[in-house]
Amino acid sequence: MIRSRARLCLILIGACTLSAFALSAAGTRTASLLSPDKGKFNILVNGQQVGKEEFEISPNGGNWIAHGTSEIQAAGGVMHVTGTLELHPDGTPVRYEWSTQGAKKASANIGFNGATATIDLHVEGTKPYTQTFTFNSPQVAILDNNLYHQYAVLACLYDWDKKGTQTFSVLVPQELTPGSVTVDSLGSQNIGGKKLDELRVKTEDLELDLYLDGSRLMRIVSPASNAEIIRE
Repeated sequence: MIRSRARLCLILIGACTLSAFALSAAGTRTASLLSPDKGKFNILVNGQQVGKEEFEISPNGGNWIAHGTSEIQAAGGVMHVTGTLELHPDGTPVRYEWSTQGAKKASANIGFNGATATIDLHVEGTKPYTQTFTFNSPQVAILDNNLYHQYAVLACLYDWDKKGTQTFSVLVPQELTPGSVTVDSLGSQNIGGKKLDELRVKTEDLELDLYLDGSRLMRIVSPASNAEIIRE
């Protein structure tokens, strides 16, 4: 399971819109689970804005690229985070690159080979570091700190036809933390006069609600942390 510190990072200063899923007219999945999307999120804690994120998801040859940049008001000042995730059409990761600029500079490149991920980490003032993780399958969701659009990748991996509780392997790259999450559909909800599909995401001590309008992630809510990520 993801450690508590990593879980809190995902909400308070951290992780996630890739489009969530694509269905054909007959209700079956198309060749790609992803679809183009572009937008902005406002990040709020206790009703106050503490950051913002801009993202874009688009096809790139035979694969897809999900790119996002975030600006977060952290204790040490403003922190900027950039992440670029390349995915196969079925949502499995090919490579991931991230960088942060703030009190310290850091960056990493992650390559995926089947169920194995190899991370090359560079942190300002320290020697480069390499670590390898092995998962149960190549289907790994990336949920990195400060990049909330990546939660839509998780929604993309969810089997909307099957529904029910489903478990996914997860990697939090900035924390070098592998783990797992469960996702469950709570059906259609009326939010502000509009019907949105709700997914509940849980780890051992984290619970999030994702709200989607078709293929677009509109809102993320963490009741325990009083945090919200709202699409403009």
